[in-house]
Amino acid sequence: MIALTVKYILFATAATAVNIGTQYASLRVYDGPLGLYLAMAMGTGTGLLVKYILDKNFIFYHRTETTGEDFRKFILYSFMGVITTLIFWGTELLFHHLFPFESAKFIGALVGLSIGYLIKYNLDKKFVFV
Repeated sequence: MIALTVKYILFATAATAVNIGTQYASLRVYDGPLGLYLAMAMGTGTGLLVKYILDKNFIFYHRTETTGEDFRKFILYSFMGVITTLIFWGTELLFHHLFPFESAKFIGALVGLSIGYLIKYNLDKKFVFV
């Protein structure tokens, strides 16, 4: 159980780095109106893909038989992430508006993603990778 927990934390950290890195890169390219929201959406997408591949293959060791089955599993996995994404986005935006320094949004993202991944593991274990 400890090895699984450590592995999950490492994978969550990797997906978080991809998410926040994508946001940072997106904001470097475009920081105009709605730029933060675009960056959040792009970061969520890249983080989701990385996290799905890692969770499916190395946390839950789930094998799909067909591309269609894998796609349906990904959709269910994504659906389980809706609530956790709202937690992540809400925390990021809260930090962005509450604190005056530039990196506050990224700290909020880190806090929100940490809470979200804890919840998401339990949802995925119960409903996605059964």
